[in-house]
Amino acid sequence: MNLLEGTTAMLTTSHDYVDWSARQLAKLGGIVLLLLAVMTVISVIGRGINAYGFGPIQGDFELIEHGTAFVVFCALPYCQMRFGHVSVDVLARHFPYPLSWGIALISQLAMMVMAFVICRQLYLGMMDKLNWGETTFIIQFPVWWGYAASLPASMLWVVCAAMASLSILRNYAPGDDLP
Repeated sequence: MNLLEGTTAMLTTSHDYVDWSARQLAKLGGIVLLLLAVMTVISVIGRGINAYGFGPIQGDFELIEHGTAFVVFCALPYCQMRFGHVSVDVLARHFPYPLSWGIALISQLAMMVMAFVICRQLYLGMMDKLNWGETTFIIQFPVWWGYAASLPASMLWVVCAAMASLSILRNYAPGDDLP
């Protein structure tokens, strides 16, 4: 096995592991989304039967707010690995392959930069909330917890964006379909 074959095998194994991680994280996000939906239904029913001594779930808006952010960040790595982000390729389909490949590569690199910037800002925001000790209004849980829950998914998104960029670089072959 030469160096190129070894590098290709390592990248394939890494890609498979990162893809598996993205799928598992997306599944976790889906489960959390279902739990948030159930909590919302219970809270709405509680508001409806408030006259009978029941009530809404305290802090449901706060939990939905942080939970939804977590769910979105859980979906981003999976979406990135499937090249599932929004793209406008109405014209790009008719471009020559090298130009289409270049557009796809630039798009993936831009997503990687954007993922990195968002991850960095999420970290800085988390540290700010941690240092100031900010808590939610109703249930008084630290706001930084929501940021901290989303940070690993954001980090995986950066890795997935780098893998997607490498995938486009590695798979340059005129005549192939681009993702």
